[in-house]
Amino acid sequence: MPNSTDPTPEAVLDLARRDSGNLGRLLDGYRNYLTMLARLQVGDRLQGKLDASDLVQETFLEAHQEFPAFRGQTERELIAWLRKILASKVTATVRRFCDARRRDVDLERRLHEIMDRTSQIARNLAMSQTSPSEIAARRERAVLLADALAAMPVDYRQVILLRDLRELSFPEVAQRMGRSADAVRKLWVRALGDLHRLLAERFGDVL
Repeated sequence: MPNSTDPTPEAVLDLARRDSGNLGRLLDGYRNYLTMLARLQVGDRLQGKLDASDLVQETFLEAHQEFPAFRGQTERELIAWLRKILASKVTATVRRFCDARRRDVDLERRLHEIMDRTSQIARNLAMSQTSPSEIAARRERAVLLADALAAMPVDYRQVILLRDLRELSFPEVAQRMGRSADAVRKLWVRALGDLHRLLAERFGDVL
């Protein structure tokens, strides 16, 4: 559980620049965040062909190779850089499995924009689950949201990913989850309650 004595992401970033042995620790802090984004992209296109965790691992491998060239100083700059690498991995995979997308020169740009927008939606969702007194954050809320989602039951996580981050209607979510729209709506309400509790318990002192 993060607390006020934990090093800031910027401090860990500085440590990674001083000693590459700290780079793995730095990147692993964004595993849930990148997995969340990858899972949303893999979803309908590539389900059953590639796991989101594979894309994240490929992203980390490239990040290790390219880290000396990264010049960002903040957590937000770092996750934007990681999103860009992830978008390139998703693009290569989509082109590998989807013939119609192989000549789509704008695919990577669009996927990057989608991930940027999803990250903003996640940030807003996390903020909606915190009190006004907690607005001054020292951590990127989209990352904290992804960490909280990773700790939730699978059905709770799925309904929030589909309803709030993919912005699907309740009937669309119901179709994908194999439940009635009414059951999905009730599940979503319970899931949001669990998310609020988790964010408060796990990250309340850093939000």
